[in-house]
Amino acid sequence: MSSTTDETGGGRPQKTGGKDHKKPTAEALRGAIQLGIGYTVGNLTSKPDRDVLMQDFYVVESVFLPSEGSNLTPAHHYPDFRFKNYAPLAFRYFRELFGIKPDDYLYSICKEPLIELSNPGASSSWFYLTSDDEFIIKTVQHKEAEFLQKLLPGYYMNLNQNPRTLLPKFYGLYCIQCGGVNIRLVVMNNILPRSLKMHYKYDLKGSTYKRRASRKERIKSSPTFKDLDFQEMHEGLYFDADTYSALMKTLQRDCRVLESFKIMDYSLLLGIHVLDRKMRGRGGRGDSKRQGGQKVLYSTARESIQGDGKAAEPLADADDDTMGGIPAKHKEEKLLIFLGIIDILQSYRLIKKVEHSWKALVHDGDTVSVHRPNFYADRFLKFMGGTVFKKIHPLRGASSKRKRNSIQCRSASQEVLSTVKEESQEERRAQSLEKLENIDDTDTHSSQKPDVIPSSTRLDPAISAATLSSAYSIDDVTTELQTENRTSSSTLALEDSVPPLPGTPESGLDVYL
Repeated sequence: MSSTTDETGGGRPQKTGGKDHKKPTAEALRGAIQLGIGYTVGNLTSKPDRDVLMQDFYVVESVFLPSEGSNLTPAHHYPDFRFKNYAPLAFRYFRELFGIKPDDYLYSICKEPLIELSNPGASSSWFYLTSDDEFIIKTVQHKEAEFLQKLLPGYYMNLNQNPRTLLPKFYGLYCIQCGGVNIRLVVMNNILPRSLKMHYKYDLKGSTYKRRASRKERIKSSPTFKDLDFQEMHEGLYFDADTYSALMKTLQRDCRVLESFKIMDYSLLLGIHVLDRKMRGRGGRGDSKRQGGQKVLYSTARESIQGDGKAAEPLADADDDTMGGIPAKHKEEKLLIFLGIIDILQSYRLIKKVEHSWKALVHDGDTVSVHRPNFYADRFLKFMGGTVFKKIHPLRGASSKRKRNSIQCRSASQEVLSTVKEESQEERRAQSLEKLENIDDTDTHSSQKPDVIPSSTRLDPAISAATLSSAYSIDDVTTELQTENRTSSSTLALEDSVPPLPGTPESGLDVYL
């Protein structure tokens, strides 16, 4: 009942009638998704682990699941359908790279009913969310599924080089054939957790042409706004210098990867939770058993921009209180930011070139969303780095405080130096007085015994010489000593006026100031 085939070009299945991408019933589709993924992933566990080969990216496994069941498939109460699993070994490797065990993957998708979400975009895609908030299941068009399958080898190479990225994490690509129609699905990481209230949501492209939420979207309980709305409602989101640098580096790296694949028209999905508003989510996690359990690696916003890019454990501070959000500020409000790049399955093909040319005739070609991949990436980064995300600059008061402290330090140093100079002058005066007293004693001894030369080694040589000359009087010696004292004082004053040499404490203070 099951078969494995190689379908190049994305694996286009043969249609037996009806319109492609037509919704049969919501209940039947959700049931077929859970049953098909549960069966194919469960069978994959019996296959041994091995390295991914190039041909593994183009393998498609197909199995038919009738409602009455068969020897290999279980019975179910949905219409008969065929389920296709694209590149099963490659996607198994991707799930292992992000720390997703097969049992956890099946538990998240198949344990409880999927939650259907509304789609604010222009596409006709349907979105389903697992009850534990881990995975998003999105329906894609045939061209998008084909493009993703061709993208897998490059995607494999990029994830090996850098698992920390804001690009979508793809965990599986499937196709359901039911009632003559084909519904293609991709399983991805969930960016916005339901357990925290998103007070603002934005779909940003860096474009201004018709980039405003419609009236229908604005009246929703949780609307998704666009570029022009952000410029009107926010003056920018402010991050500390390190976080801003890490965020912009991650965006730059991801945009260059998309540019190399000639991908454009992608968006940045941005969710803002205001911490000051005591409003919790629309509902907690659906399964309390999963709370505190294993989380997908690199799936949160904070994990995606931090770290060295090597496979590692999740960040320790990415706890359940912040749900992995990035701290930010807007005016006086403290925020948690959740973000990721979405809608990357748009290649710059001929139809996009024609669409851009037609819009450029009516409007400014640089403002429309559809553009050349390199120009699109540059405009996207410029808008994100200049309008949406901004860096918190150091306060001016901090610089003034440092200057005041430096001035105070310099004043204290000058006081110390002045005190040292005064002490030096006092010491010189004391030495002069001591010399005068010694001269008086010498003169007394010489008058009693003029032929005897004083033998004291403590006397200054000039004083000893004075005792030998009869022409030298006490007044002459006193005058000479006063002249010597004035010369020493002049020398000290000259030393004070000479600027200090480099390396002295005072010179260091002058350079610092």
